[in-house]
Amino acid sequence: MRRRSPLPPAPLPQRDGIDPVRVRLPADPDGAWGTVRDHLVDRFQGAVGAQRVDAMLGAGRFVGTGGALSGGEPYEPGRYVWFHRDFAPEVPVPFEVRIVHRDERIVIADKPHFLATTPRGRHITETALARLRRDLSLPALQPAHRLDRLTAGLALFVVRPEDRGAYQGLFGGRQVRKEYEAVAPYDGEVALPVTVRSRIVKERGVMAAREETGAPNAESRIELAERRGGLGRYRLLPATGRTHQLRVHMNDLGLPILNDPVYPVVGDPAPDDFTAPLQLLAKVLEFTDPVDGRTRRFESGRRLAGWDRGPMA
Repeated sequence: MRRRSPLPPAPLPQRDGIDPVRVRLPADPDGAWGTVRDHLVDRFQGAVGAQRVDAMLGAGRFVGTGGALSGGEPYEPGRYVWFHRDFAPEVPVPFEVRIVHRDERIVIADKPHFLATTPRGRHITETALARLRRDLSLPALQPAHRLDRLTAGLALFVVRPEDRGAYQGLFGGRQVRKEYEAVAPYDGEVALPVTVRSRIVKERGVMAAREETGAPNAESRIELAERRGGLGRYRLLPATGRTHQLRVHMNDLGLPILNDPVYPVVGDPAPDDFTAPLQLLAKVLEFTDPVDGRTRRFESGRRLAGWDRGPMA
């Protein structure tokens, strides 16, 4: 089996904590592209237009291993080209990312509500990853897992690329004990503790996940930690990590998490409205370190405002 050649390092530095886009020029058996420009225009004119591609070439924004490209270079399949996207303006998330732990291998961040973990969709520079890369001067930092944008709490990032697989494997192998806290309505008719198992499907581009018949792929233990009037503070222990799993399972029990804009009804909150954070917190991460074998346990310092304020009218 032939080994793949290692990827060449990017000749462009990160911008705002975001890596440049890397393009590998594909095979061209029909000779459709005589020059690098011909391919770039074909590839990107639908998104930004041919004029914008030409302007970026003129400004030296497309770069190869030997420097800026004019676009007139002969087309070579397999050649690498890098460039930085133009980022659309983003609403700043006015809350800090706190650092719970940092060493030579990992960073444990305590993420606020409303901040995405990694760049995706319309959230690019306003993400925990981009902020941490900039603020900690760690350009190679990568997440070992992902926490929902609306969920606050602990997320593990890996400092060195060579260590990422080991820490990602902990999450993929269900070797991390995760404990969440949530505030939701109290209902004495719901028998707790309970383990909820179901099949959850989340389609790309669809806001809400759904449950369907079939073999369960999601499991959560739900416990009532405390009751105060019509509210409960719940301890949530997921055994799996499906998208929106805890939110779906709490809603399935008739206990939708406070301020959830999706379950049970999909809403459309304004992107600059930070007044009603989802009352879900990734409270604890516990695992055996795959590198040195130490037991690691980290706890969020954040508190859920919906509980601290007491029952709401």
